[in-house]
Amino acid sequence: MIENKEKIIKSLGVIGTVIAILMFVSLLEIAISNLSGLSHIFIQPIVVTINCSIWSAYAFLKKEHFVFWANFPGIILGIFTTLTAFI
Repeated sequence: MIENKEKIIKSLGVIGTVIAILMFVSLLEIAISNLSGLSHIFIQPIVVTINCSIWSAYAFLKKEHFVFWANFPGIILGIFTTLTAFI
């Protein structure tokens, strides 16, 4: 029973991490739009960067690997997307 519970928890962690990374990769659509001159969206990527930084710091300190790796890409993509709004 406990072994099954651990497998379910690990599976949920992997699925959640993959979905979070896909969500942050969607920032690339905003970056492409910014670079094309179609928009200059910067508030959403700034908020993503702040949110992911806080969650990554929390996860790093708590040694929560799934939470950390689910949020760390959001920091990089958030910064990149924010910068594209000003280019």
